[in-house]
Amino acid sequence: MAPVKVFGPALSTNVARVLVCLHEVGAEYEVVNMDFQAKEHKSPEHLARNPFGQIPAFQDGDVVLFESRAICRYVLRKYKSAEADLLREGDLKDAAMVDVWTEVEAHTYHPAISPVVYECLFNPTMFGVPTNEKVVEESLEKLKKVLDVYEARLADHEYLAGDFVSFADLNHLPYTFAFMTTPHASLFDSYPNVKAWWERLMARPSMNKLGAAVAAASKA
Repeated sequence: MAPVKVFGPALSTNVARVLVCLHEVGAEYEVVNMDFQAKEHKSPEHLARNPFGQIPAFQDGDVVLFESRAICRYVLRKYKSAEADLLREGDLKDAAMVDVWTEVEAHTYHPAISPVVYECLFNPTMFGVPTNEKVVEESLEKLKKVLDVYEARLADHEYLAGDFVSFADLNHLPYTFAFMTTPHASLFDSYPNVKAWWERLMARPSMNKLGAAVAAASKA
């Protein structure tokens, strides 16, 4: 069986979301890098994969997808096993909790944490734009309120959807990983349950594999 293809640099947070899921299920994949300076993501070939000209895009034979969270669900369904059942669709309650916390990540956690990542990492290094400290400060205040809720949830459960790791947890990895390289990483020290949850996720073999893939991409 030919490996699936992921279009976009492994250094991208949204590409990393897909890669960590592929590692979790042990699927073979190929990363097809895209030259942003040459605007390959706006080329006719890529627009046929993602009509919005964004990354990632994904191909599995004649199945072509875009939007990282949708790609992840496809991967987790296709390669589901007893060892890798990260959507828990066989149990109505478990699946519902996975859905709830997946939605929380997309609509509450991500909007709070991503501006910090953009202002502290992406804008200065990729675009030469200085950090807007006002945006960072406002976003950190929003993030603290979100982490208050997570701290309470994780006081009673090892993972967000329950006492089992799921896509709801993995979904948080890319931007949290990037956040931890900013000057504001120590914020998590104020939330011991959240920090312990994050450390459990970082200890997973899939994260080691993802780290190796990202390191290889950074040297390419």
